[in-house]
Amino acid sequence: MSGTPSSIDVRATLHAAVVTTAIRLAPGHGIPITRHLALLAEAETPAPPAMWTDASAQTVGALLAARARRDALVDGVGVVRLYFDEVRLKRPAALSSRGRALLLASAGEYCAAIGSAQHAARFGAEALLFADTPALRYRALTVIALGHAINGEYTAAEEASSGAQEIFAAEGWPVEEAAYLLFLADILTSSARCDVERLAAVPSAMALTQRDDPYWTYTARAAGVMVKLLRHKFADGRAEARELLHGGLRSASHRMVRHFLLCILSDLYVAQGDDAQALAVLAPYDNPEGHGICFSMQRATALLRLGRERELLLETDACVASETEHCLRTFTPVLLRRALAQQRLGNSRRAHQSMEAALLIMQRTGTWATPFLMLPHDETRQLMEGVVAHNPELRHLMASLEGILARVAAPDNESAPAYATPCLTPTERALAFLLESPLSLAEIARERGVSLNTVKSQVRSIYLKLGVSGRTEAIEQLNSVDA
Repeated sequence: MSGTPSSIDVRATLHAAVVTTAIRLAPGHGIPITRHLALLAEAETPAPPAMWTDASAQTVGALLAARARRDALVDGVGVVRLYFDEVRLKRPAALSSRGRALLLASAGEYCAAIGSAQHAARFGAEALLFADTPALRYRALTVIALGHAINGEYTAAEEASSGAQEIFAAEGWPVEEAAYLLFLADILTSSARCDVERLAAVPSAMALTQRDDPYWTYTARAAGVMVKLLRHKFADGRAEARELLHGGLRSASHRMVRHFLLCILSDLYVAQGDDAQALAVLAPYDNPEGHGICFSMQRATALLRLGRERELLLETDACVASETEHCLRTFTPVLLRRALAQQRLGNSRRAHQSMEAALLIMQRTGTWATPFLMLPHDETRQLMEGVVAHNPELRHLMASLEGILARVAAPDNESAPAYATPCLTPTERALAFLLESPLSLAEIARERGVSLNTVKSQVRSIYLKLGVSGRTEAIEQLNSVDA
């Protein structure tokens, strides 16, 4: 009953968690308490108030931030749309500047967590308008930095990040109150530029800031896997990625980071020429809303290398159709891969259109390396030169892009390696990857959207082809072939 002592105790506990968490979202008052974040992440979001007040903004702001920080994202963007039309509140408000800035920044942090980059940056910018203290300005800038970094607008991300760091240093806040969002923005930016030394410094910096937070630890180790990819330590990178994706740490990690790690694992296979296994790793996954991580883009790299150009175009058609809602960081690589596929199919006009669109985005956001990872060097360069010849205003990009291609593109005559998992179909490869996870066969069936009997039949086929009699032996065999 609503008036019983137990229900009163629950409400009092929730209220205390809200008040304590809300004041600690920005620096200067300590970091949020872990048990409070866990409690708020599981709490039901309230209905929109008839009139927004600082108290209601504090409650919703604390709940959204807790969901973002504890990966409670099952409601997706719907929880934000419950309260906002774009970045405007749907209901009337009588809010102080502080209350409004807190709520807007929390909405932006939540949008960043689900990969909705453009909305994250817009909420952050709106929060900055109302931020009337250094702490609130710092928090708004961290949201802006991550939103821009997810969207591939790295110059803007670095400007926001620098502004936030200047405030933090000037205020002299304790190092443990530094924002996780800035570290994640730095990981994305240094990865995009293939700045290995800068990226390699992030895990140790995160450990100095929050050594005991498992979410921070997971993200720091994921950054380390990207370092291994860029340093060509492919076997070590695969082993670390698999441990993170299938080990106990997964339970305290953020969805975007796990998806980022899946893409790195796919790149590790592509880097060694095992494109079929790269596709198998990605097979169970659909594109999240906003395409902050775009599995279609990731699959397109392997499909292009396998000569499956028509399949590549079909895979990425939905990305092109959702252009205005698509994250720019992942949309630019989609355009590059579609351009090469169209050129191979003899559709020169469409190839030039896609390449020109990609270069125009780079003209606005800056040139960066990751869109060109593992693309055929000469083929890509020739198509770019053809586009620039008809659009001289893009010529200034060529010197930078040629340097990038020399660093990260693949030789055009690169052949696939001799090793590969023997005789497995693409479906079996995808299932074999999941066998290494803690998931039961019933859970694998649910994740893949098939019946348990279907999974059991496929597993028997895998065991037969590998010459093993059980799951443990199969995993050992798969790992030995991979090594």
